Amino acid sequence: MEASFIPSPDVAVVLNALLDIFERRASQNGTRATQYRSIKVSLADIPLPHYFSQTDPTPRIVANEQLQLLERANLIHLNWLSGETGHILQYITLPKTEHATRNTPHKTLFHLANRTPLADNRTRLESHLLADKFRFQDDWRARAINYILNQLKSEKSPAPFSLTDSNLTLDLLAVLQALPTLTAETPYRVLSVRVFNDSKRFEAIKNQIVTLARLGNPEWKRIPAEEVLRELNLVANPNYIHFAGNWQFTTEKGEILNLSGFTPSVGFPAMQTATLRTIRAESVLCIENLTTFHQYIRQSEQTNNDTRNTQHASICTYGNPSPAVRRVLCLLPETTPIYLWSDLDYGGFNILSQLRRTVGKQIQPYLMNIDTFEANIPRTHPLTASDRTNLKRLLLRPELRDVHHVIEHLLKRGLKLEQEGVNTL
Repeated sequence: MEASFIPSPDVAVVLNALLDIFERRASQNGTRATQYRSIKVSLADIPLPHYFSQTDPTPRIVANEQLQLLERANLIHLNWLSGETGHILQYITLPKTEHATRNTPHKTLFHLANRTPLADNRTRLESHLLADKFRFQDDWRARAINYILNQLKSEKSPAPFSLTDSNLTLDLLAVLQALPTLTAETPYRVLSVRVFNDSKRFEAIKNQIVTLARLGNPEWKRIPAEEVLRELNLVANPNYIHFAGNWQFTTEKGEILNLSGFTPSVGFPAMQTATLRTIRAESVLCIENLTTFHQYIRQSEQTNNDTRNTQHASICTYGNPSPAVRRVLCLLPETTPIYLWSDLDYGGFNILSQLRRTVGKQIQPYLMNIDTFEANIPRTHPLTASDRTNLKRLLLRPELRDVHHVIEHLLKRGLKLEQEGVNTL
């Protein structure tokens, strides 16, 4: 029996409540043939807009007529309140089905509720992803897409993609395709206009891009969202790299830029590093935090006779080194000594690991040793459970073998030390 009508507001609520439960159970059971109990919805437990009105019986009468029509079509079963048969319903059930598959219950209910089955939404999203997957080669984007495809096959959440918003899917894929074209730091709004002709669209979906990036590259899971985007050459506004000391840059036009005349330091546009061809410095000290960077410069000026503080050209990594900072370091001759001064914690040693893998194995820690730690115990802080877990992960990295004893000391002491807590005088 064909059931075709426009559901009343009350009937629409009933149908959606039944289909919500059906799809939730189908998702939990997968597509396996299985026996499951009837799906039941009590009218007293759902937000019916007019069914129980004490002043106007019309909505209840219309709803009862429509629901009885669905019962005659064997799509639902009705259960009335005792003594109120044909007048007030108590609960409604979907018939017990032997096979919890994407073909049941009857598509009529989805059609009446103006609702697309989740199975159809999964198929559509899968088609979008498969159509664009070949564009991503073998990089983090491909790994992220493969993860989402596996989620869809398992009938699990495809987040950050949406089963119901195809526009979001297409926009995320458009950004993924555009990312390889970003060879220098690019403001969000610039990318957004380039891809969407809308300066604000990327801002609305940047968190989903961060989630995809972390799915495709586990190393990015433990760095802030802003730094994940920076790894993709995306920034809110153009950034500057802070330099101090005897740096010498040669540009693609053959121009020579000496930074030693800028006192106490100079901010160099990160975007402009793409124009540099060679960089010279006697030795380089990378400093994680901007506050410590400025303190180091000030102390260097006050203690000119202290060669430890004056021999290095310095650069602020501003947390995890951005692609622009790493490019600067990679342009230095291989014989240039490079040191890293960072926090004595997971973040600091993770930066050392990253620099050794992306810039050079010769990079050495500076003031990141047990003596420095013990000399500044009053300014340490307790390790959290997350700190301990992450530090133990670092012990598995072969490039950090020479500092394993320091990491183990932090774990034994149960403490960590920020740069700002180190007394360098």
